[in-house]
Amino acid sequence: MDLLLILTYTAICVVIFKIFRIPLNKWTVPTAALGGVVLIGSLIFLMNYNHPYSEFGQQYFVTTPIIPTVTGQVIEVPVKGNTLLKTGDVLFKIDPTPFKNRLTSLQAQLTMAEADLKRATELVAKNAAAVRDKEQAQARVNQLKADTANAQYELDSTVVRAPTEGYVTQIAVRPGMMAASLPLRPVMVFVHQEPYNYVGWFRQNSLLRLKAGDEAEVTFDGIPGKIFKGHVQYVFTALAEGQISPSGNLVEMTRATQPGRIPVLIKITDPNFQPFINVLPGGASGQTAAYSQHFHHVAIMRKILLRMTAWMNYLFPFH
Repeated sequence: MDLLLILTYTAICVVIFKIFRIPLNKWTVPTAALGGVVLIGSLIFLMNYNHPYSEFGQQYFVTTPIIPTVTGQVIEVPVKGNTLLKTGDVLFKIDPTPFKNRLTSLQAQLTMAEADLKRATELVAKNAAAVRDKEQAQARVNQLKADTANAQYELDSTVVRAPTEGYVTQIAVRPGMMAASLPLRPVMVFVHQEPYNYVGWFRQNSLLRLKAGDEAEVTFDGIPGKIFKGHVQYVFTALAEGQISPSGNLVEMTRATQPGRIPVLIKITDPNFQPFINVLPGGASGQTAAYSQHFHHVAIMRKILLRMTAWMNYLFPFH
């Protein structure tokens, strides 16, 4: 940004010297240079402080790692990658044979236990058996009912379904593979069909001029030459660089070598952005400018420079 402003001033000086045929001597050149330092320095200070810019921005999306409830062999993967799914659509199926067998066994045991409970009840009514036998039979029935319900749940879980509307991408699971119900071994990643969150990462000295509701503009590397309007939705008050978790180690200085940036959630409200929502991939990067109410007339410089940056995105070697 600063380089673009300096180059613009240099180009203006060259044009003025050429048009008015100003001689290059020890007075004119230092005057132009000193004037540029004062003018550009003041403008850059006012612009950077009151209308901060972030060259790092990212679209973030929420995913759910798909982990089966039961462990078994995959027998079918009907889902297709990058295809919109509805809630409950089948992602893949696990061999249900062992779970069916366990359910059948428990149902048979439950039938016998219920028969035993019936006989114990009849004997108690005839004073031919102790009440304790009936209570034991009743407990056995209750236990088997719970085990049967769990077995039915496990059998139903052999069909893994989409948790919400969304899609899966980069499907690597195939029939014959083992799917394990381990948190560290997800079978696939499910991307939820919901608006992406765009976050601009601003320098910490911009914190005093970043407020929710301020006007903002965004340009994406993947959509060169386009500027989309929005506003600051939320300024996060915690940085990941300062996060600590309970452990046996003390916080050391080496963790403070890299200063963190302030994550700022930007809400893009420009209607011209709608056609590009499905074009931009999740994780697309861009640049962001936020405009405060202070020195509002200087914001025009930031807007011009942001548009120059948007056109520079046509030059792919820069990214």
